[in-house]
Amino acid sequence: MTGFTASLGARKNVPMKARFDIGRLLLEGRAFLALIVIIAVFSSLSPYYLTVANMMTMSSHVAIFGILAIGMLLVVLNGGIDLSVGSTLGLSGMIAGFLMQGVTLSWLGVVAYPPVWVVAIVCCLVGAFVGLINGVLIARFRVPAFVATLGVMYMVRGLALLMTNGLTYNDLGGQAALGNTGFDWLGFNRVAGIPIGVLVFAVIALGTTILLGRAAFGRWLYASGGNERAAELSGVPVRTVKISVYVLSGICAAIGGLILSSQLTSAGPTAGTTYELTAIAAVVVGGAALTGGRGTVRGALLGAFVIGFLSDGLVIIGISSYWQTVFTGAVIVLAVLLNALQYRRPGKRAPVPGGPAATLTQPGQTLPSRPV
Repeated sequence: MTGFTASLGARKNVPMKARFDIGRLLLEGRAFLALIVIIAVFSSLSPYYLTVANMMTMSSHVAIFGILAIGMLLVVLNGGIDLSVGSTLGLSGMIAGFLMQGVTLSWLGVVAYPPVWVVAIVCCLVGAFVGLINGVLIARFRVPAFVATLGVMYMVRGLALLMTNGLTYNDLGGQAALGNTGFDWLGFNRVAGIPIGVLVFAVIALGTTILLGRAAFGRWLYASGGNERAAELSGVPVRTVKISVYVLSGICAAIGGLILSSQLTSAGPTAGTTYELTAIAAVVVGGAALTGGRGTVRGALLGAFVIGFLSDGLVIIGISSYWQTVFTGAVIVLAVLLNALQYRRPGKRAPVPGGPAATLTQPGQTLPSRPV
């Protein structure tokens, strides 16, 4: 009987944080709940929204945002920001368009038409190089991430514009006689009814999940993002991790540029404008802390679907594109507010009489002697 009474007393003393908290559950699952609400609302407003064809189309759009969001998540987990991903996406498409049009080798007197897989590798290498520049500026020269990536954003966008003086590369389908066909495979082909871009998105998401959850790099990333100095003292290669996340972000942006150019069968120097803000919004909506060290791939994916399905839903019901910008901005502000509520530090409690805080004295006073 005594044991039963003791267990009841212990149950009464369980703190409120340990009990089931519906508010905390709703706060942590807000991205999933928002996605359900968006689908329900737009399905009731349009009979075409919740169809298989439209869902596949919207998913192919979300894939681009999602790939950018995954790269951005790695940077945010490290406590940084990457404003250059939209410009890197545009430059990747322009390089793909340039290579697909043929490269003139004047010293040989020929025009080379590289196959599509070579084009893809070159674009990814360019994205990695842009990310490397960001990483070196931030990790080696201690330039603030916002300033470094903002400057690189303008430089990369300028290079994309200079390649054609602002013109667009059209008709990237290639020619069978030249052996460079297949570029539209990323944008239009499907496997079991699923667009190739969505499958690439899924593979990148799965690989990143394994990287963060099973590899030492994931532990290093969370540790350096949570407390860089403590991680460095613990032996974590902080500088290498910082450079690596920006390189990976650049590669993700390059892949997004390839998919977008393939879907449009053209490449313009202004492609990807403001996409960096969409990627940041997806990461924030997914619950990642902009201060670093907290966030998941699952959350970033949900955030990308929330932003993508909301934007496409507004288009389907005929809302002006200007209002779409307003709604997207409102979602970002709300997400940041909810993140602040989720990650806020608990307030300091008032000193308890007789407790440790009660022994603090004012200047000039002496501490009372403790009874032996």
